[in-house]
Amino acid sequence: MLTDLSFGGAIGLMFLMLGCALPVYDKYWPLFLLFFYILSPIPYCISRRVVDDTDSASNACKELAIFLTTGIVISAFGLPIVFARAEVIAWGACALVLTGNVVIFGTILGFFLVFGSNDDFSWQQW
Repeated sequence: MLTDLSFGGAIGLMFLMLGCALPVYDKYWPLFLLFFYILSPIPYCISRRVVDDTDSASNACKELAIFLTTGIVISAFGLPIVFARAEVIAWGACALVLTGNVVIFGTILGFFLVFGSNDDFSWQQW
């Protein structure tokens, strides 16, 4: 499973790099999305440390973390579109970057689905 996740991350970064480095596009502004990739899991990881999962009721800290994560992910999808509308990057580069976003955020979601449960097999062992 770890190899699938790393393969997904590599494919997503390949799409991002293709959107930047192909000679037709040759603009590196979409690399700012790397900040969004790094920032997106942080609120959820912090809330997992703070919140006790034994309470089945809704928790404000966990909901705030999900809200912040959603805002980061939507911003990551919106930035290439804003760049393309402002003619900073080409629409083809925008399509490649958005494809990379889908793959990368799918990989991040897969990581938390596989290793985020509270069973004996968790990512904290690594």
